[in-house]
Amino acid sequence: MTDNNSNFTRRQALYGLGGVSALALVPGCAGVAYDPGSAGNALANDAADKALDAIAYDMLRHEPGRATGLGVDTGTYADWRGTFGATGEAGREAYRQTLRKGLATARSFADQPLSPDQRTSFEVVESAFSSALEGMALPYGEVAVGSWRNAPYLVIQNVGGYIDFPRFFAATQPLRDAQDVEYYLGRLNEVDAVLDGELERIAEARAKGVVPPDFLLDKTIAQMEANILDATNNGGAYAAPLLTSEMDAANAASARAIGIVDAQIVPALKRQLAELKFQRGLADSDPGMWSQPDGEQWYSWATSASTTTSLSPDEIHRQGLEELAELHGRMDPILREIGYTQGTVGERMQALSRDPRYKFAPGDEGRQEIMDFIWEQINWIKGQMPRAFNQLVDPNMEVRRIPVNEEAGAPGAYGGAGSKDGQIPGRFWINLRTTDLHRKYDLPDLTFHESIPGHVWEGEYSNRLPLIRSILAFGAFSEGWALYGEQLADELGAYDDFKVGRLGYLQSLAFRACRLVVDTGLHDKRWTGDQARQFFVERNGSKAEEVASEVDRYCSWPGQACSYKIGHSEIVRQRARAKTELGADYDFKAFNTAVILGGNAPLDVVGKTVDRYIATARG
Repeated sequence: MTDNNSNFTRRQALYGLGGVSALALVPGCAGVAYDPGSAGNALANDAADKALDAIAYDMLRHEPGRATGLGVDTGTYADWRGTFGATGEAGREAYRQTLRKGLATARSFADQPLSPDQRTSFEVVESAFSSALEGMALPYGEVAVGSWRNAPYLVIQNVGGYIDFPRFFAATQPLRDAQDVEYYLGRLNEVDAVLDGELERIAEARAKGVVPPDFLLDKTIAQMEANILDATNNGGAYAAPLLTSEMDAANAASARAIGIVDAQIVPALKRQLAELKFQRGLADSDPGMWSQPDGEQWYSWATSASTTTSLSPDEIHRQGLEELAELHGRMDPILREIGYTQGTVGERMQALSRDPRYKFAPGDEGRQEIMDFIWEQINWIKGQMPRAFNQLVDPNMEVRRIPVNEEAGAPGAYGGAGSKDGQIPGRFWINLRTTDLHRKYDLPDLTFHESIPGHVWEGEYSNRLPLIRSILAFGAFSEGWALYGEQLADELGAYDDFKVGRLGYLQSLAFRACRLVVDTGLHDKRWTGDQARQFFVERNGSKAEEVASEVDRYCSWPGQACSYKIGHSEIVRQRARAKTELGADYDFKAFNTAVILGGNAPLDVVGKTVDRYIATARG
């Protein structure tokens, strides 16, 4: 599945070791690069650009918090910083109407002369809005429009305002001047209404027979109790940014904020907690959507939305098994070479994980060691990017620990781009609840996935596209690209002198192949949670500590885990197609640049981007 590029020499690798400075020295376009819009700039349609912007702002009116994250709530839209938008069924119906309107607008441009970039943008809108409207027609659950967090349960261990709001106020809500302080308080005043809206919907779902499995409720209840305890301590994370601000206006407003938390937010959280405890008394241990009312329909939509394909759960399951076997076939000779000859690949990888040479120290010493290790990888890979792309970015990014009160329900790491205006940096969030989650042979690969050339890198390009393209994201592309970023790091020499590191990379890909098997196993084939966890541990040698939270995540985000490997395999397939069709005219850097400049899109639209790259390369 992976093809190494033979023209990558050791000399080139050493040349790339300049780290961060290499990006500053390379101009925005080093050589001739494919621009997805260049071939049709003469056809650029001003009305189309205005329509795309209108679609974007119409959508953000329903999600003004998202506008803040993008850094576009300025000027005419500045007052959005003080609200989270309309709540309740009226707000949801208004959003549906906006999506129908945007969909009709996108389709109205189908026969008009457009640049390739404009045509791609309308195709992206049509795909995202159509899928979201299908999801909104389902009898329960939360639909993330142009995002990845579709969830049947609105409040669970990794979904809900009780998680989102503290993080939002701490990391996203701006506090630059006195007006921002008022906006901050305005949004804080709305939190209880949003929480009560969630409460109403989970109670309605419960009345229809939709109750999360007991093990997820146990995690959720514990996390919410911790959230409430934190909030009762001077407003906790909700008020902390005001208390720690250097602005007098913010400090002065902190008492009002604490009053809002005590009088409104804490009681709303307690109301949610009471409902969750009631549901716990009704819950069973069945992990899959098959056990929920209309669960098969819900899961069919979720896998389609996640993968942007029409693959059935059974087809996804079979693909996962086939790709897992292929990847283990590549891992076996490396394991034998380093002395691990007995047992299955999974058993040998378990043995490798117990090797103290590859463990980090426990406690805070190891946590700092992990942070330092991550930055070493980031600085190295930054220096390699001129060898993989014709057009470069220099991401503003930071590495942060996942908040302690979220760690139990969070994955090992996650990452994403910063805001469109550059005010909010891209972030790589790392789970450090125990240093035993990570190994020195798998942390480089994780870093490349979440930061560069993965999520943070890709997001910098998406932020240069029209606003609607920065809003609408598809997990099959973003996660597929992040896995492709892992592959690029390997091809650029990350593991040439660290064979055990290549095992970590291949195990990462195998882990995503396992996800195809496990996600469909849980929700379509009626696997138990134990079956799912054991598949990872026994077949892939994954760490039991890691996969426990992973499997729980698949139960609360059905189908999402399928996006990673489906997306990666399609990008790799498109690259193989380009090489076959172009022969000597194929260029590694040009292909990578074409795909990333094409932006986050459904997989069929990515194929059209590659079509245009091939046509341009042929001249």
